[in-house]
Amino acid sequence: MFTGIITHLGKIEALKQSSKKDLLLKISVAGKINRKLAIGCSIACNGICLTLIEQKKSLLSFQASKETCDKTTLANWKIGEEINLEFALRAGDEFGGHMVLGHVDGTAKILAIQSIKDSKKFTFAVKKELMKFIAEKGSVTLNGVSLTVNEVEKNSFSINLIPHTIANTAFKHRVAGDLVNLEIDVIARYVLRLDPATSAG
Repeated sequence: MFTGIITHLGKIEALKQSSKKDLLLKISVAGKINRKLAIGCSIACNGICLTLIEQKKSLLSFQASKETCDKTTLANWKIGEEINLEFALRAGDEFGGHMVLGHVDGTAKILAIQSIKDSKKFTFAVKKELMKFIAEKGSVTLNGVSLTVNEVEKNSFSINLIPHTIANTAFKHRVAGDLVNLEIDVIARYVLRLDPATSAG
């Protein structure tokens, strides 16, 4: 499990499609890794929970299935791209964001980025079937970052990013038209499922 608080930034060093259509990727970690990583552990890469299959110092290797590539922005990643990283929550760690599983539900498209004083307002469009899980002042995970929803429209929602978040995540590279990974709040998912009338859409 994760909390949506980004601990490191990574850079895509290699992308290779295997014969079975899985994607093999290598990511270098910026900064010191302050824990021992076991092969087989989970790491959130732009919000996608991936399994570590090899480590050579700060170079981490992963394998992503075709389904993961189809569901997320993975297929659009480029060599040299910077991404958000978060290591799995350990007992005793501070729970600073919200409950994040790393199970991406789909993608959201950045419609607009507007400067509001020192912060930036990002507006996103998502599919209708995911909009019903997004509530004003609720939590949402975008590219692995735990964020609070500010406004909700019929087919879009917006969030505000403060300067610290922009400076310390890969959101500083995002522009209008980009896709980001979206994970809806796990609590919203189950609450909505308890109400058959609401979940029917």
